[in-house]
Amino acid sequence: MVNAVLRGLAAAVLAVLPAIASTPAHAAESLPLAEAVADLPVATESRDGYDRSKFRHWNTGDDPADGCNTRAEVLLHEAIDPPTLGPGCRLTGGTWFSYYDATVVASASGLDIDHMVPLAEAWDSGASAWTPQHREAYANDQGAEASLVAVTARSNRSKADQDPAEWMPPAADVHCRYLAEWVGTKLRWALAVDDGELATLEGAASSCPEQTVTYEPVT
Repeated sequence: MVNAVLRGLAAAVLAVLPAIASTPAHAAESLPLAEAVADLPVATESRDGYDRSKFRHWNTGDDPADGCNTRAEVLLHEAIDPPTLGPGCRLTGGTWFSYYDATVVASASGLDIDHMVPLAEAWDSGASAWTPQHREAYANDQGAEASLVAVTARSNRSKADQDPAEWMPPAADVHCRYLAEWVGTKLRWALAVDDGELATLEGAASSCPEQTVTYEPVT
């Protein structure tokens, strides 16, 4: 009788284990932009010690077997019309839409892959304390649609390492989306904002009452 009970308990535990194992450590969160801004940690920024090379990129991407690096994988993923993939992950043809400036681009060479929160800004906001491996994961993050964005080289270089207090996309109708993706990226990676950045985000959020921020915290 006792053995039968123990076997029953063991079977019950085994039945539960797969469900536990499949549960993500951090589920995606979705909340209004104003609430998401209020959740951002605030800290003084510092660029001391920053060097772009401290964020290793582009690495072999999400699929090391495909022969493409992160940049190429993002281009393949975001293409409106898929390019032809040749030897050495050479991309020919294809069409992309750069949402920063509402521009259609017909050549991969005309695109940059923008880090939604630039590497220098990430360093200022907390990445300086990360391990090299964590910074590499950030610089090649394809786990969230907003982290890496294919945009015109012109718009990316205009943005440089500026935050929303200093730069916004030329296409005014995407400002709410851009702010949500900026805030979502900072929350995803637990990056801070400074006082000026926070004031801009708070003011802008009031103009985007319907905008939602969805993000999944990095483990």
